[in-house]
Amino acid sequence: MSYPAIADHGMIGDLQSVALVTTDGTIDWFCCPRFDSPSVFASLLDDRRGGRFALAPVAPARSTKQMYMPDTAILVTRFLSESGIAEVVDFMPVDRPQVVSDRRRIVRVVRGIRGEAEFEARVEPRFDYGRQPHKLHINGTTAVFESNGQRLCLTSLSPLERDGDDVRSRYTVRAGETGGMVLESGAAGTPQPIGDGQIIGLYLDTEAYWERWIGQSTYRGRWREAVERSAIALKLMTYAPSGGLVAAPTAGLPEQVGGSRNWDYRFTWVRDGSLSVYALLGLGFTEEAAAFGDWLRARVEERAGDGSGPLRIMYRVDGSSDLTEETLDHLDGYMGSRPVRIGNAAADHLQLDIYG
Repeated sequence: MSYPAIADHGMIGDLQSVALVTTDGTIDWFCCPRFDSPSVFASLLDDRRGGRFALAPVAPARSTKQMYMPDTAILVTRFLSESGIAEVVDFMPVDRPQVVSDRRRIVRVVRGIRGEAEFEARVEPRFDYGRQPHKLHINGTTAVFESNGQRLCLTSLSPLERDGDDVRSRYTVRAGETGGMVLESGAAGTPQPIGDGQIIGLYLDTEAYWERWIGQSTYRGRWREAVERSAIALKLMTYAPSGGLVAAPTAGLPEQVGGSRNWDYRFTWVRDGSLSVYALLGLGFTEEAAAFGDWLRARVEERAGDGSGPLRIMYRVDGSSDLTEETLDHLDGYMGSRPVRIGNAAADHLQLDIYG
């Protein structure tokens, strides 16, 4: 088994779901179409059966560095090798985030900086936490993965090759050149080829969204860069259609490697969400506080009436309370930490600190 450190991940998102990207260029966690949906990529929890979207140089890099573009949630993973320097730019376009949608897009761009580098992409989805098989339809630079009513479309600037029911692609980028792929859910019809202009447009729109959002910050202290980076992380964990914040975008990660305390945190805790929103409010982000207040008020109103009981300690991001816990026995767990749990039985606990 081969697992990256938890710290060796960056996060991209579109305010309805996120993807985790390792420092070796692999997306090893992505749930679609929202935070608490079944995973499509989950090699974070099982290196063999979880599924991944890998994009990295064929020759091992001498060193890698991961960073965000300033004031955005656009992630850059830079690879330095003997033959050259290149980087992978990852982001998820933010399009009408308050509207519930099945449409998620992951854009992955390869840019040559110096010399040249041969890259390989491997797209290996494993639907429903690896429990559902899929079919692949491939045509030149486009591919469609289908599984139990769910559909993912892949479009690329370079030719795609079939590898069983997965996809491979190899291409070389030189200084000043770009390559790239877009993975999209919720799209109908035949996927259309993409060009550099479309990718640049998506990049500029995404950059502008995040710069506008962080521009609302009223923090002017000495730790501005760190504080605003933390604010973007909290924003990425917000489900925009409802205002609920997930405690974390992951499930099944162990509190201690090899242990059994492996919980699902893709839900909104009344307490944790309140503290996160309080932090954002202190930085001037009033819309997030108002949206969470509306979400919480709706939960209170649901319980109002004769004989009404206390609030639950947690809910799904849409406010529903079906958090039935189950174990995924077919997954090995992060570094062998089992069982892997989804759902959360703690939803039935009585914890009065939520009112505080």
